[in-house]
Amino acid sequence: MATQQVAVRLPAPLLARLDDLVESGAYESRAAVVRAGIEAIAAVEQRRRIDRSIVDGYSRLPPTEAEDHAALVSLSEAILEEPW
Repeated sequence: MATQQVAVRLPAPLLARLDDLVESGAYESRAAVVRAGIEAIAAVEQRRRIDRSIVDGYSRLPPTEAEDHAALVSLSEAILEEPW
């Protein structure tokens, strides 16, 4: 996989927190911390886009009365199956 270097400036307090993560052994290097942070942000944003798409879909084509009823029946059955 081809990679590209990205340079960023960090304020001293944030850099100190980053270094603490490396020193604690949580991450191998500063670069590993930054990569993990970017991957986490990308994953959160991907889930947010998917969530928005689902909400948009239901807004454009809401469930029918029959689908609402089936969902409530299914929920009721699931509750009854719980070993309370």
